[in-house]
Amino acid sequence: MIYEKEYTNQISFPLGGIGTGSIGLSGTGRLIDWEIFGRPNKQSYNGYSHFAIKVEKDGRVLDTRILNADLAPHYMGGVKTENIHSGFGFGPDQITMAGFPHFKEVRFEGEFPVACITYRDEHFPSEVKLTAFNPMIPSDAWNSSVPAAFFEFEIGNPTEDDLDYMLAFSVSNPTGTKKVCHRYEEKDGIRYLKLDCGEYDKEDYHFGNLCISTDCEETSFQEYWYRGGWSDGVEMYWNDLTGSGKLKNRRYESDYMVNQQVVHDVGTLAAHVHIPAGKAKKIRFVLSWYYPNIVKSWEVKYHPEKRMEDMPVWRNYYASMFPSSRACADYAMKNFDSLQKRTLLFKNTLFRSSLPKEELDAVASNLSTLKSAAVLRLTDGSFYGFEGCIEDAGCCEGSCQHVWNYAYALPFLFPGLERSMRDLELKYSMAADGRMGFRLQLPLGTPPADFRACVDGQMGFVIKVYREWKISGDDKWLKENWTGVKKALEYAWSESNEDLWDEGCSGVLRGRQHHTLDMELFGANSWLQGFYLCALKAASAMANYLGDSQKAELYREIFLKGKEWTDSHLFNGGYYCQDIALSDQSVLEPFKDQTCLFGDGTMDIYWNEENGEIKYQIGEGCMIDQVIGQWHANNCGLGEIFQGEQTKKSLESIYRHNYHKSMREIANPWRLYNLNDEGGTMICTWPQGKKRPAIPLTYNSETMHGYEYQFACHLAQMEMWEESHEVVKAVRDKYDGCKRNPYNEIECGSNYARSMASYGLLLAYGGFCYDMTKGMIGFYPRTDVDQFETFWSLDGAWGRFYCKGSEMEFQVLEGSIRIKEFHWGWLQGKQADRCSASDWRQEGEILYLDVMLYEGEQILLSCKG
Repeated sequence: MIYEKEYTNQISFPLGGIGTGSIGLSGTGRLIDWEIFGRPNKQSYNGYSHFAIKVEKDGRVLDTRILNADLAPHYMGGVKTENIHSGFGFGPDQITMAGFPHFKEVRFEGEFPVACITYRDEHFPSEVKLTAFNPMIPSDAWNSSVPAAFFEFEIGNPTEDDLDYMLAFSVSNPTGTKKVCHRYEEKDGIRYLKLDCGEYDKEDYHFGNLCISTDCEETSFQEYWYRGGWSDGVEMYWNDLTGSGKLKNRRYESDYMVNQQVVHDVGTLAAHVHIPAGKAKKIRFVLSWYYPNIVKSWEVKYHPEKRMEDMPVWRNYYASMFPSSRACADYAMKNFDSLQKRTLLFKNTLFRSSLPKEELDAVASNLSTLKSAAVLRLTDGSFYGFEGCIEDAGCCEGSCQHVWNYAYALPFLFPGLERSMRDLELKYSMAADGRMGFRLQLPLGTPPADFRACVDGQMGFVIKVYREWKISGDDKWLKENWTGVKKALEYAWSESNEDLWDEGCSGVLRGRQHHTLDMELFGANSWLQGFYLCALKAASAMANYLGDSQKAELYREIFLKGKEWTDSHLFNGGYYCQDIALSDQSVLEPFKDQTCLFGDGTMDIYWNEENGEIKYQIGEGCMIDQVIGQWHANNCGLGEIFQGEQTKKSLESIYRHNYHKSMREIANPWRLYNLNDEGGTMICTWPQGKKRPAIPLTYNSETMHGYEYQFACHLAQMEMWEESHEVVKAVRDKYDGCKRNPYNEIECGSNYARSMASYGLLLAYGGFCYDMTKGMIGFYPRTDVDQFETFWSLDGAWGRFYCKGSEMEFQVLEGSIRIKEFHWGWLQGKQADRCSASDWRQEGEILYLDVMLYEGEQILLSCKG
């Protein structure tokens, strides 16, 4: 996607590894949102950190500019910094460098994980192009977790004269000047400027360092900017920068404070290139960081009586990868070529997929969450995620089961990390009776929070174990976890289940059901029932595979009873609804002596005395996730959960009643994720003639994007392409770079995990199917197109699939995969007459073969008929 002028205003493109934190590249070229310190840090700058460029001819300076564009309005002043003359009423902070000559025009092109900025100005003789990224390579979690930002500048000289350029990278030491040490060094053709601080012990959560590096052959540097009061340092820097020739070094050996206040030292590393007329050259920089200690900062944020110094501290995984930012810089610079090449191969393959541009944008841009401060990698490398981020802390801790149910990107791109989430849940979140805490507590070993289990989270866990097993084909992993899976499922009818989900193994959830909308439903409903049915079917399949025939039959019988009842009793002719008498207070009686969310009693929270109704229920409403169980089943290859025609009618009803082209006339007392004439799909509506509870389902008027994406994916799976596209476009139109950041979809905070449901669009458009336990992979792309191409990824391999007419190509671009069954929907009714495999046979649309494919190898197929 291309952004220009005001459409760059809100962009912050995260540059960082998985679990390392990140630095935001703004749409105007600034380095913002410095979230590398083990916690979110929105709307932040790190002092005077920036890039600048100077051009000279025969020793005479022609022009010097900061590599930024105009600062986005407003200009009244923003977030207050350490500078006493900052904040609202002082104008923009000088650390934005907006007061210096900069580039008038920028063009930002973002195809995550790669951002490109083109800088132009009538006073500068050259066009400058920046390519920025952090490695993102499917199944290679190690290289995708490097704590660094990679920058490559291309400078073209369009003039008739040879010119000399200096590209300077200045970075502020965020730790301050007490015991600070900035040092330049060279080794093996790489130049480094290290920004260290010896004030803190290596185990202290403040401890850390930065490193700027380049492989440019000719450099100059200033280990320190001039130390002085007021704006002395930046005044002297500009004098040095705009002077002819190279920078002269400045070094200080002692600490420095002004009026007892810590001052942040800045260092600059500059690359110098001579570019002949009509030629271009590239300059590379890497900014690496090492802040290895994670503190449970969010605990202090939500409990101000607690002190940061008393919170537990543990090591980030990347501390086992590198001992310092200098070591990371060394690795990054030496492997720059291969890491960039592999990242671009992934990006280019993904963006060649035959999806509409809005769908591709939704798939790719939401991958940015994996590079944001919303995720961590724990000491052993396990993956952990918040729901999202508030400005300075993780929001809603614990890899929340019901939110991460929607996030389909990680299990396909980094299956090992996704499996680590299941391992942590089983080891640390499950009680002896199978009840699971739906928020993993840190540090590991902390008992689960004392709150009831969550239906969609716990049943989602069972479904996800099935999915991870099918993606990996790892039978050993399944066998090791099978006991826990059974306990999780059977908690539904356990005598210890205080919520009475399914007494008597009826296959129908009727008790008190906690869910992702933060309250409880009472009585049967297809939304949570669908999770239960899907989990039962998945567990039956796993039991059957493992030879546990008794459990396989039990789960199958319960599933069939529940499915028949659901299809018969919850479908009202247009959609699935909730089976509850809102005026029947006795529904709450079994739980009246128990506390609910926030510690209040069930009757106090759920009974509306004035209206004589139970609060927070769906009732006759049309709920966006009413058939989500079928969506999960489709994604995992589990077959029918709800009756097919009824599912389609339900989706049509959701589109008709919940999707709005404009929200201008909608009353929304909840959070505002769209406004005015923006479109969106609401959580729950009550069509004309249907009773709306006085106080209905929580968040009912919101348009949560993860919900919208799963709905759009399901529409696509049912070949309702136009409706699906309209729903997706309504979301992405809001994130246009002017009103909202395209790389930060919000819900309960920034970088919200649920939006990674958008990855399901790639699965839906390609009709992607897989079962690595059988060596099966397949594609059933939409049939109303002449050709189709898509990216695919499974555990240990990824690549491209392409078909046109009667020909097909399946290629492995990295890794290896064994294929025994290849399914291709376009083979139906056609006979294959040529295949690159030496031994194969066809049955319908299935090709049976046995080939091991490695990087660069492919299956080619042509057919007739």
